[in-house]
Amino acid sequence: MLLSAIQWEFLARGALLTLGVALMAFVLALVVAFATGFALLTRIRLVRLVATVYAEIFRGCSALVQIYFIFFVFPLFGVNLPPILAGVLTLGLNFGAYGAHIVRATIQSIDRGQWEVATALNMPYALAMRRIILPQALIAMMPLFGNELIRILKSTSLLSAVTIAELTFSGNTLVAHTGQPTTIFTAILIIYFAIAFPLATAIKRLEAPIQSRFGVAPMRIRDTT
Repeated sequence: MLLSAIQWEFLARGALLTLGVALMAFVLALVVAFATGFALLTRIRLVRLVATVYAEIFRGCSALVQIYFIFFVFPLFGVNLPPILAGVLTLGLNFGAYGAHIVRATIQSIDRGQWEVATALNMPYALAMRRIILPQALIAMMPLFGNELIRILKSTSLLSAVTIAELTFSGNTLVAHTGQPTTIFTAILIIYFAIAFPLATAIKRLEAPIQSRFGVAPMRIRDTT
């Protein structure tokens, strides 16, 4: 049985919310990833320890458990977050922890000779990082963070657990009212693909010319999820 126009519209609203939450979480994840990534590289032991503990906790625990914790446990300490904010915060912190290791590993992958050039020019560490190391690292990070965006998009389905009316929650609602799980979840599958495939294609098309122009080889980090 085909879906009606009203049902497609209902799923479309869920898809728009999914995309919005994914983009907000991705922006937060980028901020957290760079802050934590640089903290992992610092020589200040306490800062490095705090960053390591944060990254390992969020990488080592289920994202679903983290969502439940932030949404249901935080209120016990007087912190009541709206569902969408709790979802964005959870995904941002979770993927920020993975992104931190992308930042750290990519910067460390830059040829040591680049640092030697900076030293020969008598550049301070911060200036060498900003002008020589980081621009090259950012280019190498592009495909990796592109993958993270797609992963965040797919992980928004977890937010249905805290009643956020994203795509999966909208689909479950329709199934409960219509009893058409096969048709509805097939439609959801198509919608996820229709969102993710153009994003992945656009990112891939951006990678090659930029890396070729700047002479930076693509870098891959094993997915540990």
